[in-house]
Amino acid sequence: MAITTCVFDAYGTLFDVAAAARQAASEPDFAAIKDSWPQVAEHWRQKQLGYSWLRAVTGAHDDFWQVTQNGLDWALAKTGHDNDPALRERLLALYWELQAFPEVPKMLKTLKEAGLNTAILSNGSPAMLDGAVSSAGLGDRLDAVLSVESVGVFKPHPKVYELVGQRFDCATSEVLFVSSNGWDAAAATGFGFTTAWVNRAGEPMDRLPWQPAHVLQDLNGIPELAGV
Repeated sequence: MAITTCVFDAYGTLFDVAAAARQAASEPDFAAIKDSWPQVAEHWRQKQLGYSWLRAVTGAHDDFWQVTQNGLDWALAKTGHDNDPALRERLLALYWELQAFPEVPKMLKTLKEAGLNTAILSNGSPAMLDGAVSSAGLGDRLDAVLSVESVGVFKPHPKVYELVGQRFDCATSEVLFVSSNGWDAAAATGFGFTTAWVNRAGEPMDRLPWQPAHVLQDLNGIPELAGV
């Protein structure tokens, strides 16, 4: 069955999660992380994801914004910057206006012009996602922004992937699901989607029961995978 619907993870896939720390490090007021910002960004992302998984398996769901703050607090403590409330405030503010990767606007425009459905499916809260989409100017290129908040559990729970069919009334075989997280793309494969893992960092494949159908270095190849 032909692809009718292209669904994207948000953070790390459409939006550069390292952008907040990189931007702060370039500002004179936050020169303290000039050299350590890559470590801050990496620890922040890993703890953000790890805390979401722990909350999913224990049933202790909370808004992704709270999880994001918890992850940052751990990252700042790990890198020795936990006594800098101004830095924390700036990093959190920047997270609401993350930059989209350079190829994203054109890629989404190509899909839309071809008549495909386009959507985000993310752990992010609705408010966070609205902020990111608005800041990146992508609102007119997305048909839906789907948040896990409507089901109260984080990825990779199947309830999250079910949101796509509920929104677009499409079969799983009609969906191309794209994520920068190998585990996310793998779980979506197990759910029945055609999947693409955007492996920008050249990471090894996760050892899971399923594997992404496609592995790309960036999002430029998505229209071709969708049959455009």
